[in-house]
Amino acid sequence: MRSKMKWVIPFFLVLIVAGLYLYPIQRVPFNEVYAKAEESESVSLSAFRVNYPSRMLEVNGVEWEYLAMGEGEETILFLHGMTGAYDIWWHQLEALQSDFRVIAVTYPAVNTLAELDTGVMSILEAEGVDKFNVVGTSLGGYFAQYLVAYHPDQILRAVFSNTFPPNDLIAEKNKTIGTALPFLPEWLVIDVLRGSFASSVYPASGNDELTLAFLNEISYGRMSKAQVVGRFHCVVEKFEAPDLNTLEIPVLIVEADNDPLVELVLREQLKAVYPTAEVQTFSRVGHFPYLNRASEYTKILADFLVKPLK
Repeated sequence: MRSKMKWVIPFFLVLIVAGLYLYPIQRVPFNEVYAKAEESESVSLSAFRVNYPSRMLEVNGVEWEYLAMGEGEETILFLHGMTGAYDIWWHQLEALQSDFRVIAVTYPAVNTLAELDTGVMSILEAEGVDKFNVVGTSLGGYFAQYLVAYHPDQILRAVFSNTFPPNDLIAEKNKTIGTALPFLPEWLVIDVLRGSFASSVYPASGNDELTLAFLNEISYGRMSKAQVVGRFHCVVEKFEAPDLNTLEIPVLIVEADNDPLVELVLREQLKAVYPTAEVQTFSRVGHFPYLNRASEYTKILADFLVKPLK
């Protein structure tokens, strides 16, 4: 009996640990997630998804989801942040499609900026795009800098929004969580992210319900732990920032004076790295002005992107 118990107890402990580790991510219906957001916004987003279905492209065995629309002569590539998806830009995509070809992507579970580069450039090639404007926010703004550094001949103009330059600060401050992240259960990683939306991002947005709802929807099954891990690796990967004086590519920096995810020292470093860039500063809107100040944000983009090139 005792010899049997020696095996039974560890077996049940393994089952308990496995159950905790493999606990599924909570799924919440769209209407519940957006219950507190303005009805016009949730209706607009739903209609956008129906009217403009996304496409898929396999690149090196990895499936990339993206959207391409519009008929303009110039193309704008939209790059989302750590907890985004292609349609987080739906306000800007709809507004700018009459004057531009617009393309937005969702990052799959890849772990390097080079892999992001390969995927995005493959999408652009599949869509017949050679030269393009790039608009990136947060991780996407960091990746946009990488594209300017590695594909300067193809980029017309660039917008670095709510982002940071190559730095050591983010990796140093997140060293512990970065080491632990691959080993944590998926539900815990996503739950921690969702908690940060409510405690940090939401108040900084002026308690904007749309911002909170979209991010929560991302966390209710649209983003996996593997994507979180890969995006974190890209955030802390270093590269040499492009020299705008040499490249003569027009750059616009968009920032918020109360951004909870990009602290002041990083915002100042970004402007120091790109001293010739135009700067637009939002006041007290947080990290997602393209959601909670969509019309104003879109106008800033449009005004910048129609300026004649030298």
